[in-house]
Amino acid sequence: MEEIPWFECDDNDLEPAQREFAHVLQDRARFWPVQPIDTVLLPADHTPYGWLLAYLDIDDPRHNCIVLTVGVHFDGARARGDKLHNQDFTLPSNPTALALDVTGSPLATANRTADWFEAILRRPIVRNEWLHAGVVYATRYSYADTGTGLSQGYEASLAPPGRIKRLTAAGFDRGDGWGNTFGLGQPDRVVHVRGTDTTQ
Repeated sequence: MEEIPWFECDDNDLEPAQREFAHVLQDRARFWPVQPIDTVLLPADHTPYGWLLAYLDIDDPRHNCIVLTVGVHFDGARARGDKLHNQDFTLPSNPTALALDVTGSPLATANRTADWFEAILRRPIVRNEWLHAGVVYATRYSYADTGTGLSQGYEASLAPPGRIKRLTAAGFDRGDGWGNTFGLGQPDRVVHVRGTDTTQ
């Protein structure tokens, strides 16, 4: 069976600068702790800004869910990266602490972008879990080193009775019975997901 390449693309869809940028990412990604299928390269005519887009999904392999999508839009001389919207792949209106904005030759920009991806992949991610009757009803993925939240989930049907009402009263209900985990207090369990485990 033929192996799927990282940041798979058809070179004919790319301009020379884009091709050089893509090849650096493809070469460097072979050593990253992600599967090729988690890396995506989209030609400029398929992206929201009309720039080449390289992104990757960072997942929780034990729970088969995407924790964070990060990527870079490249115009041939400039790369702008950050956490991306997981459906339209746009950059946030206000850059996050993850933001990247670099300019230079395609080779230099690609290498700085690869360094950025690698730094993000090294950061320790944990899954915070809240339990009721021995069952997880809420989760929040966050960086272990800063506590910055990445994504979260809440299952109202598994939560303790009255929990969503208390969250609503405290301003932590986002509607439709969906609770914001920041209103739950300390988690019952913290599980290391990926990156450098700072607990050892």
